[in-house]
Amino acid sequence: MNDPMLMLTGVLAVITRTLHLPAATGTGTGTGTGTGETTRDRGAVSIEQVLWYAAAAISVAVVATIIWSQIRTTASTPVQAPSAP
Repeated sequence: MNDPMLMLTGVLAVITRTLHLPAATGTGTGTGTGTGETTRDRGAVSIEQVLWYAAAAISVAVVATIIWSQIRTTASTPVQAPSAP
């Protein structure tokens, strides 16, 4: 993984997919696609849920950035050749 933005994009894609999928179980009639989608309304997403997902995404991005910067710092230090005794 060369870019922390790639990880952030992946996490946001997973969160977006999670928020947009219909419920796997419900009392509505199925759409016939075989994916468990129903016509049942899941209701509105609360602002609290949005804030929790945003906080989780931001914290993952921050941790990934910190780890990546430490890896790059360690990788950029020159390796000292061992000296014979």
